[in-house]
Amino acid sequence: MQNKPTVKSLLNAGAPIQDLELTGWVRTRRDAKDFSFIELNDGSCLANIQVIADVALDNYAAVRHIATGAAIRVQGDLVESPGGGQNWEIRATAMEVIGAAPDDYPLQKKRHSDEFLRTIAHLRPRTNKYGAMFRIRSRLAQAVHGFFEARGFDWIHTPIITGADCEGAGELFRVTTLDLDDVPKQNGSIDFSRDFFGKEANLTVSGQLEVETYCLSLGNVYTFGPTFRAENSNTSRHVAEFWMIEPEMAFADLNDNMDLGEEMIRHLVNFVREECRADLDLFCRFVDKSLPATLDNIADNDFIRLPYTEAVEILQKSGQNFEFKPEWGKDLQSEHERFLTEQHFKRPVIVFDYPKDIKAFYMRQNDDGRTVAAMDVLVPSIGEIIGGSQREERYDYLEQRIIELGFDPADYWWYLDLRKYGSAPHSGFGLGFERLLMLLTGAANIRDVIPFPRTPNHLEF
Repeated sequence: MQNKPTVKSLLNAGAPIQDLELTGWVRTRRDAKDFSFIELNDGSCLANIQVIADVALDNYAAVRHIATGAAIRVQGDLVESPGGGQNWEIRATAMEVIGAAPDDYPLQKKRHSDEFLRTIAHLRPRTNKYGAMFRIRSRLAQAVHGFFEARGFDWIHTPIITGADCEGAGELFRVTTLDLDDVPKQNGSIDFSRDFFGKEANLTVSGQLEVETYCLSLGNVYTFGPTFRAENSNTSRHVAEFWMIEPEMAFADLNDNMDLGEEMIRHLVNFVREECRADLDLFCRFVDKSLPATLDNIADNDFIRLPYTEAVEILQKSGQNFEFKPEWGKDLQSEHERFLTEQHFKRPVIVFDYPKDIKAFYMRQNDDGRTVAAMDVLVPSIGEIIGGSQREERYDYLEQRIIELGFDPADYWWYLDLRKYGSAPHSGFGLGFERLLMLLTGAANIRDVIPFPRTPNHLEF
């Protein structure tokens, strides 16, 4: 299949082109005496290309009734534009309406609210803002893979259906083929032995446990895919289905982990600034005018690193009237994270060595008996964007921690085996892809950086 011209390629053409064919959607049409000026966009870039249709067209009368939103095919010549603001335009020699758009097309030429556009998520990528957002999302996903490939990581496809609760929070979506109108019971409880897998199954909240098995076989690996959390939080930062980037490094400690997290964020910030300039500029001008300074701050400054205990002391001595009082032994809240990054240090911060009682069972216990080798990367405007740790590589420590938290070691037999046969230090983290997009675009709501958001009481499209 030959590469067909796109709006992007034509706007960047170095010379006139004759007898081209272009397809796309009409953004606007305005008429003069013997001409129609059509702004055409095919999704390849933010800009439209102007198409000039004149009275010489056989179907010119029909062209003058083409409405915003219609899909059309244009044949013609790319010529220099005499008008300002554009180098090229298309002089049409033929035009065909592939799909008409009636008068009730909801994306007319005016600014629409994000709330309204979420109700038509199937059409919102035709707007400038969301076309730009999802082009950036596509390019950024490719950049993630490029980052790891350049550093020798292998991409592992971890399962979406799992029998393990990675985080231990119990906020899991159950997967079943049982008849919900006649659920089989045994001794008063659901008999999962009669379910599809013969045991309870759930959608994964993380691919970390499974990817560790390949880390301790192949070395440096990562997984990048959808994860699910049944957390009933209807906020601007939470969705039920989201994408996670989870690298895992063999023979690596917490410092190696912090190094990788910082390097990755700075690399992706620079990638978007350099490779997605036109789309990013839309967000800098119309969404968050402070975005350029935020991204410069992340790209140009080393991240601060401090222990959790020191972070709590800074918060307690800050004189700030926080909604949630900072106390040792409690997790940092978003307001605490943003104070540290936006007011106290005025740059990204990595907090490490958290109390073990607020962290997951698989994190390596420190010698003080109170903390674990965990780390969170905090960035301005967002707060936590990465959570990770050095993993507990000692069999007896891991088994005891599983028991302490009320889990059954038998459910993690294979995970414990990794500590039995050739165990080695290893570490990794999880980076929420949607939160990364919020950081890079200044979007205030996570529902606006994922094509079809899944939230409590909302399952459209």
